[in-house]
Amino acid sequence: MKFGILISVSLLVQVTNGFTPAQPAAGSSRTALRMNVDENDISKTVKVGVIGCGRIGLVHLEAITKAPGVIPVIVSNPTVSKAEAAAKQYNVPKFSNDAMDVITDPEVDAVWICSPSQFHAEQIKACAANNKDIFCEKPIATDLPETVEAINACNEAGVKLMIGLQRRFDDNFKRVKNAVEESEVGDPIMIKLCSRDPSPPPFEYVKGGGGIFADMAVHDLDMSRFLAGSDPIDILAIGSCHIDKSIEELEGSEKFDTASCLVRYPNGVQAMVDVCRQSSYGYDQRAEVLGTKGMIQTDNVYPNTAKIYKNDFTGNADMPYDFFLSRYNEAYVTETIAFCESLVNDTPVPCTGEDGLVALIMAIAADKSAAENRWVSSAKLS
Repeated sequence: MKFGILISVSLLVQVTNGFTPAQPAAGSSRTALRMNVDENDISKTVKVGVIGCGRIGLVHLEAITKAPGVIPVIVSNPTVSKAEAAAKQYNVPKFSNDAMDVITDPEVDAVWICSPSQFHAEQIKACAANNKDIFCEKPIATDLPETVEAINACNEAGVKLMIGLQRRFDDNFKRVKNAVEESEVGDPIMIKLCSRDPSPPPFEYVKGGGGIFADMAVHDLDMSRFLAGSDPIDILAIGSCHIDKSIEELEGSEKFDTASCLVRYPNGVQAMVDVCRQSSYGYDQRAEVLGTKGMIQTDNVYPNTAKIYKNDFTGNADMPYDFFLSRYNEAYVTETIAFCESLVNDTPVPCTGEDGLVALIMAIAADKSAAENRWVSSAKLS
């Protein structure tokens, strides 16, 4: 759908007909939240429901069961056998084929939305209408108007909305962020990020997935903003196909399996992102920040630190972790705990709806840049 929209990224919450500030819900009857943290010797727990028992839903259920004081009480999936299997695997007492059973369950304090992307916005609005706090996998919606509408619904209802950007909770990326914030490497000059998957997804996954910028590079674009500590000015992007030639028949950036982005930030800071759907040497996720006083960079994460020394090879004995599930296992747990702590302590969530919106804006700008072969302002899309 073609639409015209003007958004000042640095003033997102002040746009006329844009976001409305969060307000306490009048007459709220929400369950008092509890979590197992030491606070005046009071035991606290958070009861949650999960919508979607596919791959990412199971990832979050695994993280939920590892987080202290977070208790899953109901799960749903349109194919009810998947919901039943997930409930059995993770000891969840109730399951359903209807997402509304999760959203309206009186026991549920917060809802995890892990359904396909096209359902996110409506489910967020339903959660807001039922006074439930929300953790939603990216994206909030597949276009900007729906995204703004969903965020507004949460702000008007006074419920919290956190977006799943798990890389922000990975110890490696957090260490780079800390180095920037503490000026260990001076003022940032250049940011580099790469994301390369071990193998390409099937054609059916790519078709209708929104393209390589929205589906894959969005995490790296968000991380560039996270490390830069400011909103982007404009983006230049290119894409190509090298691996699975069958996708070349698809529309837009869905026909790319490889892409690069240049992002300009204030004060002349530059960010470079490269993504590829296949890496012969494992899951490649690295970050680097060059500053005026030095540089900090991360390496990939390996199952162990063992190295092998032979006459024809010296290096790590094993390949890096080969998928995001193993690579970011702990980050998902840390992310879950951070969200639930914000509920218990009534503090802002660490990854807001606005963060999700800006990530989508950057992905759309990159897509437009690649299509039109020009720099595209991230503050103006039309």
